[in-house]
Amino acid sequence: MDDAVAPGWTRAAAPDGTGFIRAGSGAPVLFIHGVGMNATIWQPQIQRMADRFDLIAIDMLGHGRSPLPPQEPELADYAAQAIRLLDHLGLDKASVVGHSMGALVAQELALLAPERIRRVVSLNAVFRRPPDLAQAVLERAAALTGHGDAAGVAQTIARWFGDPVPAELTAAAEKAAAALSEVDPEGYARTYRLFARADRDHAERLQTLAMPALFITGSEDKNSSPAMSAAMARLAPHGRCTVLAGQRHMMAVAAPDLTSRCIAEFLNEGESLEQGAAADASFDSGEFRRALGSFLTGVTIVTTIGAEGEPRGFTANSFTSVSLDPPLVLVCIAHKALGHPVFATSKSFAINILNETQKAASGIFASKAADKFASVDWRPGKTGSPVLDGSVATFDCDMERLVEAGDHSILIGRVRDFQHNTSQPLGYCRGAYITPGLSQEALAAAQPGTDVGAILENGGRILFLETPDGFLELPRGRGLGSASDGKSLNGLLAAKAIEAQLGFLFAVWDDAGNPSRTHVYYRGTFDVPASSDRGIRLIDIDAIDGLKIADPAIRSMLTRYVRECTEDAFGVYVGNEVEGEVRPLARTAALNTGDQG
Repeated sequence: MDDAVAPGWTRAAAPDGTGFIRAGSGAPVLFIHGVGMNATIWQPQIQRMADRFDLIAIDMLGHGRSPLPPQEPELADYAAQAIRLLDHLGLDKASVVGHSMGALVAQELALLAPERIRRVVSLNAVFRRPPDLAQAVLERAAALTGHGDAAGVAQTIARWFGDPVPAELTAAAEKAAAALSEVDPEGYARTYRLFARADRDHAERLQTLAMPALFITGSEDKNSSPAMSAAMARLAPHGRCTVLAGQRHMMAVAAPDLTSRCIAEFLNEGESLEQGAAADASFDSGEFRRALGSFLTGVTIVTTIGAEGEPRGFTANSFTSVSLDPPLVLVCIAHKALGHPVFATSKSFAINILNETQKAASGIFASKAADKFASVDWRPGKTGSPVLDGSVATFDCDMERLVEAGDHSILIGRVRDFQHNTSQPLGYCRGAYITPGLSQEALAAAQPGTDVGAILENGGRILFLETPDGFLELPRGRGLGSASDGKSLNGLLAAKAIEAQLGFLFAVWDDAGNPSRTHVYYRGTFDVPASSDRGIRLIDIDAIDGLKIADPAIRSMLTRYVRECTEDAFGVYVGNEVEGEVRPLARTAALNTGDQG
């Protein structure tokens, strides 16, 4: 790795031989790299943050220009090195950012000298490795000889970046490989052996961490997993977990803009840790309102990560929105519920609103099944809490407040991230499941002459089909039918390779010229077709007015659709081509009826 520094950066050594880089001005921040790297690995962060912070990147003992650690080092040896550097630089207090092994050192530093540390950021930190992973790391540590190992470098790069390395990560992988190739083999071996056994060193001490702490990892980092970061954030009194979607172990160099922004935003927060006191300009309140509207006296599965890093969850229909600014939601859990101690002490949780096909999952999470998560597909959300695939909407939350109320606890969450779609929600009423949306079976049984069509939306665009004479029309067919029935709606969609999900009824009218013929149109969503069929047109909702549409009834229906999208208040038109009425969809107030298990 090129050890040269940019203009304005200082490459120097402390009296004890510790090498370091210093750049920028502002509040001081100490960066501590991981095993096999050196101070220059933080070059992307220095470039992006030096205009706001006084940045110091240290060469860990046995790395870069620093001396070797003791034969059998402890985390305290590396933390003491960092304290000596702060003393040398005349810094009474600083924030500290550590990556991997450096994250363990940063935590040790904060625990040993809390009066010296303002905030701590742990990137891709390890914590309580599961047995198989712990064994693999110990075996790698035992195999180290203190001599260079080119094959070992290649294996490490494959673990960190993938095998083969994606083209867009080649430069970052080469940078990491260069550092691994240049590290002192003995310094690397001594440090890695400590790293292999230090993942539980803070298990009983994180609860005493006095300052705000951010634990960040990537959703694809298998060795420093989201569950590990969530478990550490849970234990730290002022802890918070953030999971960066799609990122792996070396995200600081692979995604420097995203990683640096997360670090800087956290360091810039006030000491009172007012999370989001000012409205986040990137948070779309309108979309948030529409996401909350997905819940129709429905069923949710509430999830979190337990103290041992295990996923936990329960079924609840006691969900409601609380506030748009700040974005708050709540859910209730009974004191007698098995998961109550876990959720009552959690720092974060996710609420997953179920769709009508997830009745089985609802039942399992309402039961005392031993491994509830074996029945569902899930991924870690932004806070590390499990987010279930297929949910109508998900709200990933930090715990804002816990309120005791009678025989239940109210979990009030500040929404960190949310997603939603227009699939049909699962309902629950009077002890039974209901599906308030479209009844496909009833539609399939309708008379053969029924004209069935759909307004299909994806990302603000509506799907149209272009006719040979240049007009546009919505997809429609004779009855709902099947994929093999080319005249039906499903047959047409299959022929065009359009994956569609029909949702709520939008309009029903009788044909004025043929009273025996009925038109039925639904709202729905679609996946953008991979087909190159030139007859498919995707039109922005805002551009629908003025399109070349032959049928005046369809034009009128689309005008209403645009208006109701803007108002976020949909109804169902019932009548004929000339006159009728729009009947609003009933809006049911959310009920706090307690959890279902």
